[in-house]
Amino acid sequence: MKENLKKYLTEMIGTFFLVLTIACTGLLGANGVIAPLAIGAALMVMVYAGGHISGGHYNPAVSLAACIRGALSFKQFIPYALVQIIGAVLAVIIFGIMAKGTIIVIEPANFGLKGLLIAEFLFTFALCYTVLQTATTKNTAGNSYYGLAIGFIVLVGAFSVGGTLCAGAFNPAVAVAAGMLKLAPWALILFTILANLVAGICAAIAFKMTYTEPNE
Repeated sequence: MKENLKKYLTEMIGTFFLVLTIACTGLLGANGVIAPLAIGAALMVMVYAGGHISGGHYNPAVSLAACIRGALSFKQFIPYALVQIIGAVLAVIIFGIMAKGTIIVIEPANFGLKGLLIAEFLFTFALCYTVLQTATTKNTAGNSYYGLAIGFIVLVGAFSVGGTLCAGAFNPAVAVAAGMLKLAPWALILFTILANLVAGICAAIAFKMTYTEPNE
């Protein structure tokens, strides 16, 4: 039980700092390339910090993919997802207290549904697939690049489609935070979460189809 609590706390802390970075860069006037770079870097750092404890998911879609892949037990998936969402909600609350009076008001983005679904699906798939291939396999065990790979795929997604075709969440916990921050209407947030979770499932299936364990 104690080991599980360590994992849950790690997942909450990592998700908290990921979402806090998103909120600060997105609503305090960070211009140009700053937001995607900061967000990708925050995820990379948190993955390195907590990967050896909890797996460094910070994302219910990644946890779902890991669960289907067999790197996370089914009974741990719900606690993982809950603490990730709690971490995201706490980040929004702390951001609101910290940045009161300095937040730039942004009109909720009204993304096209088709583009949103495809964009969120594809880059969440890429994220989950990258996590499974670099951080859950015997062939890549002990590698030093998994955090970079995971952080950079989010960076790529943020630059490619974030804020144009979709919110660039690639993460149901981040999507919940985006709804709380009024970055997009809740109807689109729900579709974002759906696309993220389906992508996690498909990434796990793709992993099983493409990876062979050593000596098998």
